[in-house]
Amino acid sequence: MSEIVLKNIDKYYGDNRVLKGINLTIEDGDFMTLLGPSGCGKTTTLRVISGLEKPQNGTMTIDGVTMIDAPNAFYEEPSKRGLNLVFQSYALWPHMTVYQNIAFGLKIKKLSKEEIDKRVMDSLRTLRIDQYKDRYPNELSGGQQQRVAIARAIASNPKLLLLDEPLSNLDARLRIDMRVELKRLHQETGTTIIYVTHDQLEAMTMSTKVALFRAGEIAQVASPLELYTNPVDIETADFVGSPRINLIDGKAFFDGNSLKVSSILGDYDFEKSTLKLEEEIPLNKEFDCVLGVRPELVGVSTKKPDAGNVIEATVYATQPAGPETILSLDIQETVISVLQVDLRRYNPNQKVWVTLDPKRINVFNKATTRLIRYAEAREKTEGED
Repeated sequence: MSEIVLKNIDKYYGDNRVLKGINLTIEDGDFMTLLGPSGCGKTTTLRVISGLEKPQNGTMTIDGVTMIDAPNAFYEEPSKRGLNLVFQSYALWPHMTVYQNIAFGLKIKKLSKEEIDKRVMDSLRTLRIDQYKDRYPNELSGGQQQRVAIARAIASNPKLLLLDEPLSNLDARLRIDMRVELKRLHQETGTTIIYVTHDQLEAMTMSTKVALFRAGEIAQVASPLELYTNPVDIETADFVGSPRINLIDGKAFFDGNSLKVSSILGDYDFEKSTLKLEEEIPLNKEFDCVLGVRPELVGVSTKKPDAGNVIEATVYATQPAGPETILSLDIQETVISVLQVDLRRYNPNQKVWVTLDPKRINVFNKATTRLIRYAEAREKTEGED
């Protein structure tokens, strides 16, 4: 078991409060990604968990055992927390072979020669680099060196594997390959992984859960699908996704039974069951709202459909991008983005018609920026069109 619970963690550097009351539970077997821009506190949180930083306030437990009790000045040593940390740099001994690099820490633990050999070779096979065991780091590519660093970390059978932007030094193709390997590693070992990155694609493709950081606080903790489909506020919606989400101003009115919304994207009547109520939605009063529509959910036709909520638009620009086309459309002097699979050809200023699925539209209260209407999250199953 390796459940980690952080409660009310504060971290200061001088007068600068870089972590502001962090509360986070990482369950056993999670692949939890700490996501956010530079300076948001995600790496500091990882360092607090590992024991490299001591917070001024808060507590942390691993499997119910206290590791940090800042009010009572108790901080368990990093070596007793049952974790391994992989840094952005590979940190391999240049004068040691791959095998020796991985075996070094196991020798310090005074394991038997047979046990060391078994663990080293098992970790190498898991990362598919056993054929390189007799090579030196300078004889390996960047991706291979990073695999050695991860193999070294898992050879000691840690309860927790902490990864601090391990792919940032790799080129685009190697990053894709390593994402595949890390996800497969998690599925095969079941090790709890905490992963720090500013790359949302890494977070969305590998994680079971994502904690989105913003200015020393956690904005939202959710599965990748939920984070993408129902971001907690406008800033989160705008941060997650590429191309960026379409955010369209509108007017809303809640009569106690449904939310009526109007904008350049048409008029909609959203059922009460799809709303997040509380103080975010004024009752019987028109208020400003923002509609959120992901670019891939915008339907485009060169012929006007016979029925449905149809919006007339003109082509502003097209960006062919290999397997997809990014289309910019002008609707009443507002430009929205559309993502279409395959290459599509459009002419500048060509008239087209836009259709939307009301079930997939987010609505935010513009004044508070908070999400007030949930979109339907839907994953296709194998064999489904």
